[in-house]
Amino acid sequence: MKVTKDKVFYSFCGDNEPVLTVDAPATVEFETMDCFGNQLRSKDDVMEALDWDRINPATGPVYVNGAEPGDALKVTINKITLNEKGTVCCLKDEGTLGDRVEGYHVRIVPVSDGTVHYEADNGFRTDIPIRPMIGVIGVAPDDGQDINTGTPGRHGGNMDNTMAEEGATLYFPVAVHGALFGFGDLHAVMGDGEIGVSGLEIPADVEVTIDVVKGKAPQYPVLENENEIAVIVSKETVDEAAKTATELMQEFIAERTDLDLPDIVMLMSLVGNLEFCQIVDPEKTVRFVFPKKYIPGLTF
Repeated sequence: MKVTKDKVFYSFCGDNEPVLTVDAPATVEFETMDCFGNQLRSKDDVMEALDWDRINPATGPVYVNGAEPGDALKVTINKITLNEKGTVCCLKDEGTLGDRVEGYHVRIVPVSDGTVHYEADNGFRTDIPIRPMIGVIGVAPDDGQDINTGTPGRHGGNMDNTMAEEGATLYFPVAVHGALFGFGDLHAVMGDGEIGVSGLEIPADVEVTIDVVKGKAPQYPVLENENEIAVIVSKETVDEAAKTATELMQEFIAERTDLDLPDIVMLMSLVGNLEFCQIVDPEKTVRFVFPKKYIPGLTF
């Protein structure tokens, strides 16, 4: 099964019409455009001409039979196949350093042999290993909410989490029947924080496996890979996101072990990590990451 890049939406909403219906578990391939809607793909394309209504397209949504409010939608990222070039930009008054930038600046950057080949205006060159990841991924929020694909929240959305890569499994709280899952905004590489408002934005083909975990909706998205568990929280401020992510990780561990609160707190302080996902969107996203090896058997 495949969803093509012409099937896109621009807000997570329970009113979106599904473009595909599947029975879980299902493996589906998605074609994605980059966050600019593929509008900046050559040196002749200029940011001043962007249609801002076409920013952050997410491919989908997919209706998952049997996914009901209160369930968790389980999404495993099997494979990410990148295009041969991506786009990175910075611009005035956008991002953490936007107050120091004048105008618009765009680079079209080739990608080959697992490497991003960056070149500056003055001829400086450097090679960066790729780390393909999904920026926008999620499900429809509670009935009545309509959240644009540029904004993260409990439903997922524009979390820009570098851990959303091949081999990772994400769990989202299902809020509407069928979940209405979709994603886009792929990056060939991005630093935690996405401080300049873009990673290396790139079209890609992505294969995922979608499943349903009955009655186990997390409060916020949870990510699990071979070695770690992460709780991902988006709030108006970094402080709020960090506090909530830490509290939810404590509760996650408490629900799955017989450890008392002081031991959980001390273990989290010894080996857990608070990490930025992004600090440039309308809501800021933080993850609390706990290595599974320190509590054998810890899993979603």
